[in-house]
Amino acid sequence: MKMNRQPKKILDEVRDVLRTRHYSIRTEATYCGWIKRYILFHQMQSRDDLKDGVQKVEEFLTHLAVENNVAASTQNQALNALLFLYKHVLKEPLAQGIDAIRAKKPKKLPVVLSVDEVRRILAVMQGIPQLMAKLMYGSGMRLMECLRLRVQDVDFERRQITIRSGKGNKDRWVPLPESLLSVLHDQVERVKLRHEADLKNGFGRVHLPTALAKKYKNAAKQLGWQYVFPASRIAKDPRSDRMQRHHLDSSTLNKALRKAVLEVGITKQVSAHTLRHSFATHLLEAGNDIRTIQELLGHNDVATTMIYTHVLNKGGQGVVSPLDRM
Repeated sequence: MKMNRQPKKILDEVRDVLRTRHYSIRTEATYCGWIKRYILFHQMQSRDDLKDGVQKVEEFLTHLAVENNVAASTQNQALNALLFLYKHVLKEPLAQGIDAIRAKKPKKLPVVLSVDEVRRILAVMQGIPQLMAKLMYGSGMRLMECLRLRVQDVDFERRQITIRSGKGNKDRWVPLPESLLSVLHDQVERVKLRHEADLKNGFGRVHLPTALAKKYKNAAKQLGWQYVFPASRIAKDPRSDRMQRHHLDSSTLNKALRKAVLEVGITKQVSAHTLRHSFATHLLEAGNDIRTIQELLGHNDVATTMIYTHVLNKGGQGVVSPLDRM
């Protein structure tokens, strides 16, 4: 007797499609969270309630902007999640433009540290957080790119690091600072010893992109695929339920950085991303070409990189105050 299969719940189907398309676990959690909020907002009871999505999406986005007063980036995040739902899961792409009240996107200049401020912050940091902070400032990589760095992507001979599947799913090269060669090499050696111990204890696997995991069955246990900054504990993978070692949590660097900023008495709003902003600005100050910096940062458009030219000027727009001419 043939059993009738129950149709999958919409969020389970969303997860399946996200994983098939190799989205990260963070994006999966974010998209599912927004889709759930959208369904609850409209009190939807069935798939039929998802039909005629344009008006419903507009109402939800307008609610976020007017009632919840969310930032423009948050509203865009919700929109992207819903566009994904209708296009890739429901196969009913939203053909019309979304005519919702949009949250205003503020024009903000990046927070940039001076070379002396970076030096002071790094000087009071210690251990792995210090190494990560130095690597981010020295190469311009993003925080998650640093956390997801694999052993095989550090090229000591050519003094470069390969960033795999960065923002926009693009690969790029960034410089490996000479001053970090020895300490980073020591870190890789520690990873090697820990990995050997994990293998002896029946573990030693790391998360791999789905396609690679299928193609190379044993790659997840190879040293080259291990994270340069692994977590201190083995934990259950939320997708496969397999016990394996993930990379460090982003809070490890963020907490250490906040502590260091307070310790040296800097009042700027500093985050891990500030190190990347400072990398780009200091390269411009040193006379490096804007196109080269664009490539190093992984920006699609040079216009995005051009924002750093605004913080090069001394004072407002680089003019001399009339008070100083008296």
